[in-house]
Amino acid sequence: MMMKPFLKNILVGFPLLFLTLPIACSNQVQQGSAEKTNKEVNNTEQENLDDLQVAYFASGCFWCVEAVFQSVKGVEEAVSGYAGGSAATATYPQVSSGKTKHAESVMVYYDSTEISYETLLTVFFDSHDPSTLNQQGPDRGTQYRSEIFYSYPYQQESATAFIDSLLENKVYDRVTTLVEPFEAFYPAEDYHQEYERKHPNNPYVKSVSIPRLNKFKAKHPELLKTEEH
Repeated sequence: MMMKPFLKNILVGFPLLFLTLPIACSNQVQQGSAEKTNKEVNNTEQENLDDLQVAYFASGCFWCVEAVFQSVKGVEEAVSGYAGGSAATATYPQVSSGKTKHAESVMVYYDSTEISYETLLTVFFDSHDPSTLNQQGPDRGTQYRSEIFYSYPYQQESATAFIDSLLENKVYDRVTTLVEPFEAFYPAEDYHQEYERKHPNNPYVKSVSIPRLNKFKAKHPELLKTEEH
């Protein structure tokens, strides 16, 4: 995430003394070695997740995408991370450069008895603009591309059919969303997980993430978890 003129006010392990400027999800002040750590779950939580289906989506800043999917009933967990590139370059500083093949992505654990993959596609397409190439809001670069990573043929078929429907019904003049086979997902550093919920006063979160989430909620109140109404 690299919009160089601005600074995002996250400092890990330091007092929160930093500039408050117009920002994009792409601006991060890194410190120390920026060591990559995975989101931790205890054994019971992992066993529960193992019983669920998994889907992978990319549609801009993962703070925003994670928050949207977390709001949907039937989704048990959403994890921010990187997909589309190699493990060697799956760190925030490298992905932020825009020079790796990764997209900021979200791994979605969902209960297929409560929500279908097709409904997840509705959440995906109705919570971002799939017509903009490598851009969502203030965030620009291939790491912010719109992409669906499919693990099974039915996911590929459903995603392709959904895009065809958008074009046939002239919802968009073009759809830039890539539909490619899933290869690997690398969880983002711990401080990125549930960032929107934990940092509601962050300027980017207030000006971009929360409005994006609220716009989705207004469009699909029927899909929200009870506590989200």
